[in-house]
Amino acid sequence: MSLDISVQFKKGALELCVLVLIHEHDRYGYELAQSVSRHIEVAEGALYPLLRRLVGEGYCTTYLQESSEGPPRKYYKLTPEGEHYMRKLVVEWKQFVKSVSNLIERGSRL
Repeated sequence: MSLDISVQFKKGALELCVLVLIHEHDRYGYELAQSVSRHIEVAEGALYPLLRRLVGEGYCTTYLQESSEGPPRKYYKLTPEGEHYMRKLVVEWKQFVKSVSNLIERGSRL
């Protein structure tokens, strides 16, 4: 059985990336997919269930805004709880990356 490790890494990082991008400014789904894919390759289909969960857990809210290019777009906005959650994830991510980097560095000296 072969496990694609990069897929697992991406799944773990996707939530954090989405929260950070929405924190920069409110975004609609397709815009989020485009922004994320500039940094990590992700299936667009993975994004919408994550967005629904973030809304369901109270980390994001949505609103419709008219678009000159068709129907109104659903925008995602961080709630205060979502901003707190994002900041917590950023701290945890940085600690995780530092720990893994230190371990790799130590292992490469053997």
